[in-house]
Amino acid sequence: MTSVLYDAPGPRAKRRNALFTVIFLVLLALVAWWVWQTMDDKGQLKWDLWEPFTTSEAWTTYLLPGLGDTLKAAALAMIIALPLGAVFGIARLSDHRWVRLPAAWVVEFFRSIPVLLLMLFANEVYARSGSVGSEDRPLYAVVTGLVLYNASVLAEIVRAGILALPRGQTEAAYAVGLRKGQTMSSILLPQAVTAMLPAIVSQLVVIVKDTALGGVMIGFTELLNTRSTLAANYANVIPSFIVVAVIFIVLNFILTSFASWLERRLRRSKRSTGAVLHEDTVEVNPAAVDGSYGSGAGGAFGGTV
Repeated sequence: MTSVLYDAPGPRAKRRNALFTVIFLVLLALVAWWVWQTMDDKGQLKWDLWEPFTTSEAWTTYLLPGLGDTLKAAALAMIIALPLGAVFGIARLSDHRWVRLPAAWVVEFFRSIPVLLLMLFANEVYARSGSVGSEDRPLYAVVTGLVLYNASVLAEIVRAGILALPRGQTEAAYAVGLRKGQTMSSILLPQAVTAMLPAIVSQLVVIVKDTALGGVMIGFTELLNTRSTLAANYANVIPSFIVVAVIFIVLNFILTSFASWLERRLRRSKRSTGAVLHEDTVEVNPAAVDGSYGSGAGGAFGGTV
């Protein structure tokens, strides 16, 4: 089957694609075999190293509490960063310089600073001010750093998504008398959300992964931090890294799968919003029906000059 955007492969292309597929699978199998052999030679496949993960103690004492703190910090950062990024992204599109320029300065400033530096700075501020207790300080510092950095990145995503829409959308909204705020909330943002969703989800995945920076540098008890304690107790560094990596992969896969489902649902809902006009809902102009409307001097103007 051939379409405008895609030509169905012919016999030669099918053979070539099948050959490339076989070569890729062979190379993948060789890499997997090499990794397996290397780990076996180093003694990393011994059952003693993997047995702790079959017990409840390793999960209830180390992994699950760390996973809970990771999800807590990531959820707080997402809840705060998403609306904050939307506000700054829309503010950068303002017609008023006193709104647009400060928003641009804030976004560019925090977007240029590494998120780890923001976490360390926030932790130092909370420690010196004494406004946050020592137990809650790592969580506050991690969330603050994630919010400041990711809100600035999300602001650019929002701004780019709105600017990517056809200019005719805005002009049509102004033509029917909508103000700029109404145009943004009713016309531009609903259309831009679907286009922005993949980039927004990618940034949310970054938030989940960047929580590990707080565990490494400021002692936040997230998943990677509790993994180090587990590895020290059971002497299984490599297996613990593998298990934690699998947990992060599963988390991010769930997040991206939900986003893909939401994007498909939004696209379907937009395609199905067209109203169908029935015969009893259409107002008919009698003058247009009998053919006298618009028929020269004797039609539209009453037949007299």
